[in-house]
Amino acid sequence: MCGIFGIHAPERDVARISYFGLFALQHRGQESAGIAVSDRGRLTVLRDMGLVSQVFSEQKLRGLRGQTAIGHTRYSTTGSTRWANAQPLVQHGRARTVALGHNGNLTNTAELRDELSEESVRLTSSSDTEVIAALIARDERPLEEAVAATMARIEGAFSAVLLADGKLVGFRDPDGIRPLVLGQLEGDFILASETCALDLIGAEPIRELAPGELVVADDDGWRAQQAVPPKTGGALCIFEFIYFARPDSQLRGIELHGARVRMGERLAAEAPVEADLVMPIPDSGTPAAIGFARASGITFSEGLIKNRYVGRTFIQPDQALRDHGIRSKFNPLAEVAGKRVVVVDDSIVRGSTTRQIVAMLFEAGAQEVHIRVSSPPVVSPCFYGIDMASKDELVAARRSVEEVREQIGATSLAYLSLEGLQESTQRPESTFCRACLTGRYPTRVPAEERPEKLRFEPARG
Repeated sequence: MCGIFGIHAPERDVARISYFGLFALQHRGQESAGIAVSDRGRLTVLRDMGLVSQVFSEQKLRGLRGQTAIGHTRYSTTGSTRWANAQPLVQHGRARTVALGHNGNLTNTAELRDELSEESVRLTSSSDTEVIAALIARDERPLEEAVAATMARIEGAFSAVLLADGKLVGFRDPDGIRPLVLGQLEGDFILASETCALDLIGAEPIRELAPGELVVADDDGWRAQQAVPPKTGGALCIFEFIYFARPDSQLRGIELHGARVRMGERLAAEAPVEADLVMPIPDSGTPAAIGFARASGITFSEGLIKNRYVGRTFIQPDQALRDHGIRSKFNPLAEVAGKRVVVVDDSIVRGSTTRQIVAMLFEAGAQEVHIRVSSPPVVSPCFYGIDMASKDELVAARRSVEEVREQIGATSLAYLSLEGLQESTQRPESTFCRACLTGRYPTRVPAEERPEKLRFEPARG
C-alpha cells in the first residue's frame, strides 16, 4: 500500500514539500523512500532503504532542485525488499526518460515483462513498477498519449505519479482500486495518495481522480482526461476504510475516523458481550473501540501501551519480523488484571498478532479476553497491493469462527458483518473492491490464485 506524492511548483522548494508529504504517508510503506525532481526536464533521483527521516537529510534535500517532484514510500507486494526496487524508479527509453512511483499491483506483469524482454528492453528491478515506466519511456507518441496507451495495456491496481518531459502526471486504474487525490497549494498543484498529505503541507483538496483518469500539471496549469473508460461505480479497496488509510484522511468524501467509529458501534450491536473494559489494539483499532465502548456503555481503556517507534507489524516483509515486532510493540497495563476485557481490532489477517496479544493479556491477569473485529473475516488473497499471499496464510480462509477463536486462544470471537461494514462506509457496495472478504475480484487475476511476490527476482547461483 505504497504512498505516492507529486508537486508542480516552479517557485517552491519542491523536494522539501515532497519530504513532508511523504512524512504524512509513512504509514503506507516503511521499507524504502525516494524523491525525484525535474529541473527543466533534467531528472535527479534520490532513493534508499528506510523511513523517510532516515533516507533524507537537510544536506540531501538541498541537493534536489527543480520545479517538479514526485515521492514514494514503499511497501512491497511485487519484488523483494532491496535497493533496486526502491522508488521512484527511472527508465530510459527511446522516446523519453521517466521517473515513476506506483501504488498498487499489476496482474499481467509476467506477460508484459516477456514482451519487453523480446524487444531488448533492460529491466534492472523485480518490481512491476518498472514495467509501467518502460512502456511509457519507449512510446514515441506525446507524453499524455503514451501514458493513456500504457494505462490501456496494464491490468490490476495502479495509482501512479511520474515525471517526464518536464511535466507531472498522475493516473489511476479504471476500477479506482487505489486512491489518488488532486490538491492545490496557492495555485500550485499536488497529487497524493491521501488527503492527510495535503493537510500537512497546507494544501486544499480539489477532488479525487476518477477511475481511469489521467491528470497533467505543468506551467500551463492542470488538465485532465478520461484516458481509459471507467468501470461502473469504481472499486475502491475496502481495506483503505478498514485499516490502511490514516483516520484523518477522507475517501469518497467520508472521514475515515468517523467510518471506523461507526464500525465499532455496529459491532457492539451485532456482537454484545458482558465485560468490564473495552480496549483497542492501537492505533488502527482505536476508532472502532471508541465506537464499541460508546454503543455498549462499557468503560473504554487503553489497556495496551504501544511503542510508537516500532513499525506496523502487518506490513513487515516476512513473518519472522512480524512475530518479533509484536512483542516489542505492545505491553499490557496492570489494570487488565482480574478484568473481563473486550479487545477491538480492525482486522485479523494471519492471526499471529492477535494470538500473541491474547496470550499477553492473560499473562497480565485478564480474567476473560473477548476479541471483536470491526471487519468481516479475510478469506481470499489480494492481487492489488496488500500482502495477503495465499489462503494458507489467512487464518480465517479455511476455518470457522470457532476454529479461529481456538487458534488465537480468546474467550470469545466475533466479526462485523459484511452488511454492517458496508453501512458504516455510507457508500454502496458497488463502489468497492471487497475481494479479500468475498473472493469476488473486479479484474482478471492469475488462475493459481496465489500472488508470487518474488517471482521476478533474479536467480541466485
